[in-house]
Amino acid sequence: MLLHLAAEFDLQRDVGPWLAERGWAAALDSSENSSALHVVNVERNGKIIYTWKGNQRETHIGLYDLQTKENEHLYMFERDLRIISCSVNSERTLLAVSFRQYTEEERVSRLLQSVSKYLTLLIEIHPINNVRVLKAVDSCVRVQFLYPVEGRNTSTESRLLLVSEDKYIEQFDICVAVEEHKVVIQNSGQLPRARVADDLIWAQWDMTEQRLFYIVPKESRCTLKCVQFYPDENFNSILESHLDISVTDTRVKLVNFGYDDCQDQDVTSTSLNLRIFTSKAGGLCVCCSLASDIPDVITYSIYFLHKGYSKTFTVSLERTASHQLKEVAFLNLDYYVAAYLPGQFLHLLNIQHPDLLCYSLFLTGEDARIDTLQNGSIQSPLMSTILDGCIGRIYAVSISDSALLEFLQKSKRDSERLAALHCALLCVRSTADLEMKIIWWISENLSTCHSFDPIQEFIVASLYSRMCSETHNLDKLLPYTSLLDWIGVIPGAVCTTDIISLPVLEFQNSKGFWEKLNSNLESVKYAEPHLHYHSNVLRREWQNLSEEQKEERRTTTYLRNIFENAKKVLSHLDTWDSEERLVPLFQEEDYQQQLLMGLMVAQLKDHLMRHLQYVGKKKIDQIVLDYVANLLNLVHRIMKEVWKRYRLHSCIFCFDERGSAAEFAVFHIMSRILEATNGMCMPLPPGFHTLHLGLGVRCLPLHTLLHYIDNGVLHLTETCVRKLLKDLDDTEKNEKLKFSIVTRLPEALGQKVRQFWNHPINANLIARKYVKLLLEKLGSRQCSRPISERRPVPVEFLPLNYLTNMLAEIENQGVHPYEKQDHVNVRFVEEAALKHTMMLLGLKYS
Repeated sequence: MLLHLAAEFDLQRDVGPWLAERGWAAALDSSENSSALHVVNVERNGKIIYTWKGNQRETHIGLYDLQTKENEHLYMFERDLRIISCSVNSERTLLAVSFRQYTEEERVSRLLQSVSKYLTLLIEIHPINNVRVLKAVDSCVRVQFLYPVEGRNTSTESRLLLVSEDKYIEQFDICVAVEEHKVVIQNSGQLPRARVADDLIWAQWDMTEQRLFYIVPKESRCTLKCVQFYPDENFNSILESHLDISVTDTRVKLVNFGYDDCQDQDVTSTSLNLRIFTSKAGGLCVCCSLASDIPDVITYSIYFLHKGYSKTFTVSLERTASHQLKEVAFLNLDYYVAAYLPGQFLHLLNIQHPDLLCYSLFLTGEDARIDTLQNGSIQSPLMSTILDGCIGRIYAVSISDSALLEFLQKSKRDSERLAALHCALLCVRSTADLEMKIIWWISENLSTCHSFDPIQEFIVASLYSRMCSETHNLDKLLPYTSLLDWIGVIPGAVCTTDIISLPVLEFQNSKGFWEKLNSNLESVKYAEPHLHYHSNVLRREWQNLSEEQKEERRTTTYLRNIFENAKKVLSHLDTWDSEERLVPLFQEEDYQQQLLMGLMVAQLKDHLMRHLQYVGKKKIDQIVLDYVANLLNLVHRIMKEVWKRYRLHSCIFCFDERGSAAEFAVFHIMSRILEATNGMCMPLPPGFHTLHLGLGVRCLPLHTLLHYIDNGVLHLTETCVRKLLKDLDDTEKNEKLKFSIVTRLPEALGQKVRQFWNHPINANLIARKYVKLLLEKLGSRQCSRPISERRPVPVEFLPLNYLTNMLAEIENQGVHPYEKQDHVNVRFVEEAALKHTMMLLGLKYS
């Protein structure tokens, strides 16, 4: 089961023993009346209001504090009443209660037509004192106290929302005073009130952020509005959005204004099943479902208001019973919105990145099951919280990392693998153990993922997760995936996407959610995908620097700055990991990788400076260094886990032994890492190519090794080639290997390492290179004067004499290609030529 539920509150567990101690054990026996004990409301501060029937059928109201784990008796009615709604203010001095006095049948039988059906009271409870009637009407009324900012001093004024089935919402202002150790209501007459909303058909209360969402029908469409309540006792209409939702049932439906027990759930084919969820990153989603006219088919829509489009899903149901309710329950999991139909499916929709369907999980069967939840009784009063009204239990909901990993391992579709991988890296709290198991899975499935590269996705998603929590709006500028698009479908669901109008915000100097939502909307207006950093510019610059430089002075200064950036990255990385590294990386300088590091720092810094001008240069410098250092650290992390799994040693390999099967497996994984990073133009830790080449020499036959070198899979590095030339003896097989490597060395690298192979073949190569370079310097110039003999006894071989004299003249003019190798000169060329000639003639050279 993907969703893990932990019971934070249970009526039977947390309230039952307290009731039994006080002689109310009858309330626990629900065999005769299932509403004997049930949850009525959950307040902002985590206090839960519940009601039960006493031994004489009197009606009690109690409160449970999640922090202190203590119960408190608030009030008692001496009659058997049906509590509709109940709320207590933050100081616990006032209690608002709405209840049904009589059913319609009771009113007729008792001739009570003149008595109102519903009554709403305001009660002083510190201590219990006066009772004031707020409403006495025939329509149902719900109540909800507003809560000030946490930590605020005790207030002398409380505000109460009153929501009526007659399609309006009012706010009451209640002033209290302390008189003779009693908290009493000061207002002697009618309480001051203000109209908050009119003509609504649906409303939802956000207790955490003190927001009221409501819908007003307008012609053939609906208008969603939001009222924000502030600590200074003001409220403003802050949002308006037009929704293309058809509503035939105009009865008012309320969400999070108290909770009925499961017997009173009224689900009809035309009832509006709608929820609004917000996320910490400024996401705003409208989730809506209407029962389909087609049997065994259900349709639900998610309006991503912060993105400007909606997605509608049509699902064919299986194994449905005629009595089973077909209402989708929507749950708020912050990074995801969950659409859940018990026994059918669980759909986790990515709020942050809903554009690609491959980042949403659609589960069926056993994977979609959520234990203990009953159909038709599921509410989501708070983020990552579920209330099961039937049994009076509140759960904290989280995505199980073990179940997610199991799902990843058994999935056969790329879309499911991508969704599970991103969920594990971006949503689930990543641990070293989970990251290790993901890397193991990646190493085993490199060849089974056809539409994406799991190494690329691991690196990009991990970087996104680590970095985006640092700075506001960074999530819109850094890449979160290596994919540009996704053309696949979700098995089991048909999806259609529609463009919707962006909501209109009206606020001033508002922080938190509204600021983030406004930022998201601005990103949509300016084409958000183009804001994400992409490696195209970096790749072009990388290619330009690999060519011959045209402006040497500018390039020298430019390159100096680039390499200075790389040094800062490596120095920054050293401060993170002072322990001895298991994998032999970061132990040498790598010109090309340092160049790429420095380029990435420069390019990413320019990108962020364009869009985060308010952050400041110093902060952006730190972000960029962290990003590139984290990138290198992630590659090292992959290598470290692979190294540990295959039990390889930390030493550089010896070349006189063949590689094992474990080494070959690691070589294959390193080749895929190289392919992944090349695909996204990402730098590798210094020493990666040396290690890769060393494994290649040990594991590959010569023709395959040379093929990999010629095609750029393996890179010849000074460290590895020098060790190979020095450590291997000159057997026929090793000579062939060394010669093949030496002839493929770039000129600059060849000058450095050829001297470590003391062999006639190598000497001949060096002499040929030296002569070629000297003759290129000479050009078309002719010798202007006779050259004295350099040897005491001239060699009687006129062509060689002429060549050495000409080369000596060039040397005398100050031309010396091998300045760092003093022994390579005309004399060296002469000796090499004679040795090579004598060897060809089969003679000894003395």
